[in-house]
Amino acid sequence: MKEIEALWNEVRDLSLGNSSRVERLESPPTPLEFLRGFVSPNKPCIISNAINHWPALCSWTNHSYLMHVLSSSSVSLHLTPNGRADALVPLDNHELQGASPPSASSFSPETTASSSSLCFTSAHVERMPFPEALSLIFSGGGDCSSNQRFVAYAQQQNDCFRSEYSALADDCDPHVPWASEALGCIPEAVNLWIGNQHSQTSFHKDHYENLYAVVTGEKHFLLLPPSDVHRMYIREYPASHYRYSWDTGEFTLELEKPTRYVPWCSVNPYPSPETKDDEMSKFPLYFNGPEPLQCTVKAGEILYLPSMWFHHVRQSSDERGCTIAVNYWYDMQFDIKYAYFNFLQSLHYRSALKSTSSEDLHEDSDIF
Repeated sequence: MKEIEALWNEVRDLSLGNSSRVERLESPPTPLEFLRGFVSPNKPCIISNAINHWPALCSWTNHSYLMHVLSSSSVSLHLTPNGRADALVPLDNHELQGASPPSASSFSPETTASSSSLCFTSAHVERMPFPEALSLIFSGGGDCSSNQRFVAYAQQQNDCFRSEYSALADDCDPHVPWASEALGCIPEAVNLWIGNQHSQTSFHKDHYENLYAVVTGEKHFLLLPPSDVHRMYIREYPASHYRYSWDTGEFTLELEKPTRYVPWCSVNPYPSPETKDDEMSKFPLYFNGPEPLQCTVKAGEILYLPSMWFHHVRQSSDERGCTIAVNYWYDMQFDIKYAYFNFLQSLHYRSALKSTSSEDLHEDSDIF
């Protein structure tokens, strides 16, 4: 369908105009400017000088301050062998024996073709005192010389800032005033993220209007609009989770029982040199289509990430080896945009961008 491929470029023209970059604002917009210029057209932007008044910008760079304020707080720490949680991980075929197939009503058979070798994997989650968690974020760090063979990331979500980290409430705003007025509500959830340069988040989308404020370090985003849904090769994968043994220092992978399937983006935008040719062959719509938008959000800046935009996130630590961010999730409006997205996703799509594998050619003929 050449019409869908034309849509990819048309949406970029609407979102970016004559620029190839995410628009930057040097000061916070008025609620009306934000609503008209960005929320209504579903257009991302980066806002500078919006959180200069936060005490967090100064105090959170001091880790002894965080240790003191959160000394009696228990938090959820997420552990993975490589910094990739909520991601696709290879799974031996024998581990899938006995797993029930996904329901036929959710996705076509082609969309589960790779489920026999990959699974959607969540991190091992451990509750512990915050001072211990922060120490593990630094000492784990993916350093091969360390005795700890994991990457630790405080990424609980689920409104964790207003629960696990409530002692820090006075250090930043409870909501983003101009966004709350424009959207007509306060955030449904406020989350805190503390990690290092080894943590990253695979391509996914959220049904929230996302205001993402970076406090220390930098966040590096790849962005694709909802209209590029076919380029993400969304397929259903069996759900699993890591289990970490403190005794052996090893991870095991455990499938959920009863079997649950998760629709997830199949594309890894940063394949290794050894797998690059294979990845490009499997996912030509992504690698041969329009480039994703790239942006870096620095300390003191806010990214407005519109609902249903696909995003992949990597991060760079500050000089102390840490990246901290707060994000605000506002409920999206389930309006005509949502209906259009569901309609587009339902279309069977045959691409003019062909892969080199006969198996992938078959899969490419019925992408949802």
